[in-house]
Amino acid sequence: MLTESRAPQFDLNNVHKHLELKGYEDPFLLVDTDILRHNASRFMAAMPRVQPHFAVKSNPDNRVLSCLNDEGVKFEIASKTELDALLSMDIAAKDIFYSNPVKSRRYLQHAADMGIEWYVIDSAEELEKVIAVKPDAKLYLRIYTTNEGSGYALSSKFGAHSKDIDCIVKLAAERQADLAGVTFHVGSQCTNVNNWRVGIQAARKVFDQMIAAGLKPRLLNLGGGYPVELGEPVPSINEIGAVINHELAAFPDSVEIIAEPGRFMVADAGYFVSQVVGKTFREGKPWLYIDAGFYGGLIELKDGLGYQMLTDKTGDLVSTTVAGPTCDSIDVCVESQALPCDIDEHDFLYIKNAGAYSSACASEFNGFPIPGVVII
Repeated sequence: MLTESRAPQFDLNNVHKHLELKGYEDPFLLVDTDILRHNASRFMAAMPRVQPHFAVKSNPDNRVLSCLNDEGVKFEIASKTELDALLSMDIAAKDIFYSNPVKSRRYLQHAADMGIEWYVIDSAEELEKVIAVKPDAKLYLRIYTTNEGSGYALSSKFGAHSKDIDCIVKLAAERQADLAGVTFHVGSQCTNVNNWRVGIQAARKVFDQMIAAGLKPRLLNLGGGYPVELGEPVPSINEIGAVINHELAAFPDSVEIIAEPGRFMVADAGYFVSQVVGKTFREGKPWLYIDAGFYGGLIELKDGLGYQMLTDKTGDLVSTTVAGPTCDSIDVCVESQALPCDIDEHDFLYIKNAGAYSSACASEFNGFPIPGVVII
C-alpha cells in the first residue's frame, strides 16, 4: 500500500490528458485508483483496530468497489441492488453489513437467502420484522447521537433515543434475538471530532444495558461521516483517529470494531467534468448553464458544501450563478460561485473532490444522460 509520505494528488493535468485523448461528449467523473488505495491505507493506519466497510451508496461503480476490496476494505449496503453488485464480484456475504435501518421484507428475504448475517435496526418494529424473516440474524442497534458540525445532519430520520433503547433491549431479550452490537452516525462530512467521542461513550452505556439484560454485545460500528477537504480545512483522519482510539479502550479486544466510510474513501479521488452550454446575464449577474446539474450528479452543490470549481480561463473572478440544463427551476447548483469573467460556452468546469455522491446520485430526468465514470 502507499505510505503517507507518498500521498498522491489528483493533478488536473490528468483530466486534460483524458480530454485530449478521448475528447468530450457528455459529463463524466474521472477517478484515480491510486488515491482510492491511499485513502484506504490512511484510514486503516489511523485506526488500526477499526475495519472499514465502504458505504457503497457513495460510489457504487464496480471498479471502485474492486479496487477497495483489493485493499482489504469490506462493505456496507442499503439495498438489494447494492448487495447483488457485491455478490456478482464474489465479495463474501460475511463481509457485507446491511445498514439501512428500514428494510422491506422482500429485500430482507433476499439478503437472508444470500447469506447476509448482520442487520441494523433502530426500532422495535424493525427488530420484529428482521427476526420474522431471519430468526438467527445478528442485529446492531443504531442509536441517536449529536450531529453538530456536520454538513448533513442524519439524526432526525434514524437513531433510537433513550426510551426506545430501553424498549428494544428488553424486547430483544424477550424474543431471544441476537442483538449483538451498537452503531451511530455523527452526520455526513462531520467536522466536529467530539461527535465521535460522544457517540462511542453512548454506545458503551448501551453495551452495559444489553449485558445487564442477558444479551451478548460484540460489535461496535462507528458509522460514517469522515470528512474530506472540499474547500475549507477539516479535521484530519489522524485527528479523528486519535479520539476514536482513545475511546475504544473502554471496549475489550473481543469486541469487533468497524466503520462505514464513504466520502472519505472516494471524494478526493474524483474530478467531475462538465461543459458550459450557455451563458447569459440576469439583472447584470452572469449565469452559466452547464450540461450537468442538480439531477445530473451535482446535487450536493445546492446544499452549500463548498466544492471547488476550476476552469481553464484566467479572467477576473466574478460572482456567478451556475445552473444545470434541465427545464426545472430547482436545477440551480450555486448562486454565488466565484468564476472567471471570461468563461463562456464550450468551456469546461472541473469540480474537485467530487468522487462521492455525484454520479451515484444522478438521474436521467428530462432525458439528460447519467454521467459516466472513467477510471485511471
